[in-house]
Amino acid sequence: MGAGTWESHHAITTLMFRYAEYVDAADFEAIADLFADATITNEGVDGEIVGGEAIKQLYLHTNRVHDDGTLRTRHLTSNVIVDVEEAAGTAAARSAFVVFQQTSTLPLQPIVTGRYRDRFARANRGWRFAQRHIVVDHVGDVREHLAFDLAAFQEQRRQ
Repeated sequence: MGAGTWESHHAITTLMFRYAEYVDAADFEAIADLFADATITNEGVDGEIVGGEAIKQLYLHTNRVHDDGTLRTRHLTSNVIVDVEEAAGTAAARSAFVVFQQTSTLPLQPIVTGRYRDRFARANRGWRFAQRHIVVDHVGDVREHLAFDLAAFQEQRRQ
């Protein structure tokens, strides 16, 4: 795999950056469209979420939407490395992310960092997500971000 054409590289990184924009805006419909034919997996969590509707439901039930209709976050994606196989119509990317959040009760701070391992496929509509694997490296104060108690979830998983 290589860098591919500029057009492919640009289309793929645009998908990655649109995801960040949509999640900050709590636009779960747009996220469902991005991942319509894709799966999401998380390091350390069994199973996978398959297809746009299931992924939309995941985001609806795990994220806390604030009074302004957003998550009050800023997802930053960096260190993006894209490898494209033009002839096969496939690509892979890896990147790092940091999520910042500020609410009326939480000062501006990083709340989670990690990595994305993405796979893409070129289809009739152009490049699309095929898979996103999320690796969370660090977790800060997520009580204003998540719609569930992360500590209780983690404790339940240990049992």
